[in-house]
Amino acid sequence: MDLFSNEPIENTNLLPHGGTVNYYGFIMPRQEADHYLDVLLHQIEWKNDEAIILGKHIITKRKIAWYGDTNFNYTYSNITKQALPWTKELLELKTLAEERTGETYNSCLMNLYHNGDEGMAWHSDGEKALKKNGAIASLSFGAERKFSFKHKETKETVSVLLQHGSLLVMKDATQTNWLHRLPPTKLISKPRVNLTFRTIVL
Repeated sequence: MDLFSNEPIENTNLLPHGGTVNYYGFIMPRQEADHYLDVLLHQIEWKNDEAIILGKHIITKRKIAWYGDTNFNYTYSNITKQALPWTKELLELKTLAEERTGETYNSCLMNLYHNGDEGMAWHSDGEKALKKNGAIASLSFGAERKFSFKHKETKETVSVLLQHGSLLVMKDATQTNWLHRLPPTKLISKPRVNLTFRTIVL
């Protein structure tokens, strides 16, 4: 099922069962979203993402950054990252996400996709360090990209178009029962920055 209307449906669960995903649509004016995109592109300490898969050390074109309340360690794909201290703009966006979702977050994993050739394969955010069934607030800036979910057992799929300056929240049992991905596309030439605010359990 593809949900490509531009109407925000924050009170509607996009998933038919086994989890909760709410899409808030635009949560700021276009000019403000443009400002944050410029700041994020130029002032974040971006690094190419790394992973160790089947014993092979892989470095991606996609870049990542990891920020938090303290210098949390966060391990996924067998690589450990240490959180950097919040910037002023990231704290502003964290506060905005908390106000809109009614949740609290202590860290943010960020992704920079330079164009549509870069995406993310099917996965779930089920690392032990994350709060179980906790909310993950995803803020998108830049190019509009399709974001897809697939149920781990039934293989049902749901997709939504994530817009510039928009918010999506995944919570409850979503990570247990569903995979998600950002499919690559030849139609996009502009960059996209994605912020995923989350809660690390100490």
